[in-house]
Amino acid sequence: GELSLDEFIDGARRDNITYVTGDLFSCPRDESLAHCISEDCRMGAGIAVMFKKKFGGVEELKKQGRQVGQCAVLERDSRFVYYLITKKIYSHKPTYDSLKQSLEDMKSHCAEYGVSKVSMPRIGCGLDRLHWGRVSDILKEVFEHSNISITVYSLPEKTETTVMRESKREAPRKRKH
Repeated sequence: GELSLDEFIDGARRDNITYVTGDLFSCPRDESLAHCISEDCRMGAGIAVMFKKKFGGVEELKKQGRQVGQCAVLERDSRFVYYLITKKIYSHKPTYDSLKQSLEDMKSHCAEYGVSKVSMPRIGCGLDRLHWGRVSDILKEVFEHSNISITVYSLPEKTETTVMRESKREAPRKRKH
């Protein structure tokens, strides 16, 4: 028994969460986006930098005055961009609780505005150091009885380490000749 393509695709779909490898920003234009930030809206490292470049709106986000465990929202080209506030200041680390609360907050915004698709990176797992096993359980728990489907984008391994290294601003190691 070889798996049919449909069965294979279903396998990658755990409940209403789908995992894909690729560039988050290449997701369909009608899908909302989400990522984690700190309450100070610094967005100085990791994928947040790309969100800041692409969507701007830092002042608008600050004006919303959202706090840890909530989410701030920008509307861009007929879709929403969710900023999950998982920590007070950029140098802090988030907790699983703050992540879960901010996802719940995003879920109620989605429900209110009829959003059914959200794409996100592996939230909390880059520079924030949360464990993906637990984060994916939280995602499942938050969205399982909703009609919101989540697509989680992972960069191909190689790029992910390069991106991580750049965002930590380490000097590249000298290669031995």
